[in-house]
Amino acid sequence: RGRRQGGPLEPVRAENALQGDLRVQGDDHLEVAIGELGDVPRRAEDDKNVPYVEGQSIGVIAPGPDKRGESPAKVRLYSIASSAPGDDETHSTVSLVVKRVVEVEGRGWCEYSNVDLPDPEFPEAKKVYRGVCSSHICDLQSGDDVLISGPTGAEMLLPDDPEANIVMLATGTGIAPFRSFLRKLFHDRGTKGEFKGLAWLFLGVPFSQSLLYDDEWKAMQKEFPGQFRYDYAISDEMKNKEGKPMWVQHKVQEFDEDLWAMLKDDRTHVYMCGLKGMERGFVEAFGAAAEKEGVDLPQFVKGMKKAKRYHVEVY
Repeated sequence: RGRRQGGPLEPVRAENALQGDLRVQGDDHLEVAIGELGDVPRRAEDDKNVPYVEGQSIGVIAPGPDKRGESPAKVRLYSIASSAPGDDETHSTVSLVVKRVVEVEGRGWCEYSNVDLPDPEFPEAKKVYRGVCSSHICDLQSGDDVLISGPTGAEMLLPDDPEANIVMLATGTGIAPFRSFLRKLFHDRGTKGEFKGLAWLFLGVPFSQSLLYDDEWKAMQKEFPGQFRYDYAISDEMKNKEGKPMWVQHKVQEFDEDLWAMLKDDRTHVYMCGLKGMERGFVEAFGAAAEKEGVDLPQFVKGMKKAKRYHVEVY
């Protein structure tokens, strides 16, 4: 998610942006931090013409230099994690969920280094790469300026039909657009209660401590037990029926009969957001159910796409 995005750029004062709203969930296994950037004003005080809707993204431009030595860095797109009114429902904020990118030679993929060596955190490593934009965002302090562009995107928008069903598959920070959905459907004062369908969220993460917004999902599930379902797959802690790591598609398979019936309903929309390869997981999850009924799954998916019921945003 690093293509250059058109549209005006504007410095935005992140006044009180991180006070009480920055959550850093340390992950001892990955040696990275996951931060939630909350209540970051999305427009200058004298310009309120930058509205966004659930499912869109905004661009963040770090000072740089980026991989190519450019300053400022090329814009990076981040899915918006707040509903249109913002977390405080003032229509003046936007929330993102950002994973700090850290690549270390010998600990996974690391093509090249962009830090002075030896790195204080990894002194023995010959290569350490720290994400330019993710580090910029995660290191922001209250009062810092943030350069943004957008909003942009129409692929992940919610259906207009209040009786539609919504199936959401997310991995990691791919939870962002679904948080924007669910806050609109089950939280915000202006829209809560308007949705009449079923929303079902599947979240895949490596560790329990990576279950972002878990408390919010459980609270919504408790308040709307007939309309919101929430299931997750924790790959390093849960096993599928074959005794292998549990991925999000394996959790979906546990409910494939119910979900397959939903997919055949023209009112059901499927959304996927997260790592590349999620679409292969969709085929794995529903392949058996489709075959059982003699349905050609690739053709079925083409029909869903044509009907604009199949929405994918991967990176």
